[in-house]
Amino acid sequence: MLRSGTSAGAHYAEGQRSKSNKDFISKLEGGLQELEETLYWLDLLAEIYKAKPETVEAIRKETSEPIAIFVTIVKRVKARN
Repeated sequence: MLRSGTSAGAHYAEGQRSKSNKDFISKLEGGLQELEETLYWLDLLAEIYKAKPETVEAIRKETSEPIAIFVTIVKRVKARN
């Protein structure tokens, strides 16, 4: 969860240095995949280790926010093309 959760930030940083819109979109979509993976690990954590629901929900919210941001950015860049 730590790896996939922090990898999204690395993808965003790489996207900032991209050479084209296509490359930028690719980097952000990679970040989206990592964020989705983080939600998967969070679901497993909640199911297997019976984590506190309020803790799981707080982390889910923190993960959903950058997903929404990435999706909006990708849609806007695609619309420009």
